[in-house]
Amino acid sequence: MNATLEQLQALKLWGMLDAWREQQASPTYQDLAFDERLALLVEREHLRRQHLRQQRRLKQAQLPLTEVSLESIDYTTARGLSKTRWLQLAQGQWLRESLQLLLVGPTGIGKTFLASVLAQHLCRLGHTVRYGKTHALLAALKRAQADGSFPKLRKQLVTFDLLIWDEWLRDPLSVPDARLALDLIDDRYRRKSCLFVTQLPIESWHPQIQDATLADAILDRIVHDAIRVALKGESMRKLTSPLKANTASDLPTPSASLDTSSENRDAKS
Repeated sequence: MNATLEQLQALKLWGMLDAWREQQASPTYQDLAFDERLALLVEREHLRRQHLRQQRRLKQAQLPLTEVSLESIDYTTARGLSKTRWLQLAQGQWLRESLQLLLVGPTGIGKTFLASVLAQHLCRLGHTVRYGKTHALLAALKRAQADGSFPKLRKQLVTFDLLIWDEWLRDPLSVPDARLALDLIDDRYRRKSCLFVTQLPIESWHPQIQDATLADAILDRIVHDAIRVALKGESMRKLTSPLKANTASDLPTPSASLDTSSENRDAKS
């Protein structure tokens, strides 16, 4: 038996090893048939490997928010978020169809949070994801061009089931950056999906790309195969601020401050 245990360790079948030890320590399993006990050992190893793969996908995703879940989303605040539609998106059919997803809304509405929730759930379903702010993705590609690792990085970014471009077009795209973005988007076009998270309504995208021809090409590859989720309303940061209970009357007004200052000057004179 010791030889068998050593072989399990050598093969790194840690799940089977732990399950076998449990079976040996508990009389519960003694009346089970051999094939039933073997099935439990194999199932434990399968679950262990499944969990490890899931953890690798979550780490690889580089999400800015990790302690989130579908259950943590607030659907009651009026911001144009349909629970039914969002849960449908979480099933990932749009990924299997290589569609794009556009998450558009004002600052503070919860776009990055929602993207993180969706991405984490898709990772748990078995999809590979990579998150990045647009400027960081483009900066990484430019560094790779400089150090010779560009083909490797580009191939890696193309293979993810979902590539998230956060803060999309927050800053105008220069011509070199637009070329890099176009090449990557084109490599993934109708093969893999992208999620574009942005404050800008789609009709404002074109002027943010400093070359009109490149702008036409980029938008043509995004908007026609895209599911759009448009959010609106007040900043969630404002609505959830611990200072929200304070009213304007609790704070001095600028004019009041000026009057007090004036009175102090009069007193000193």
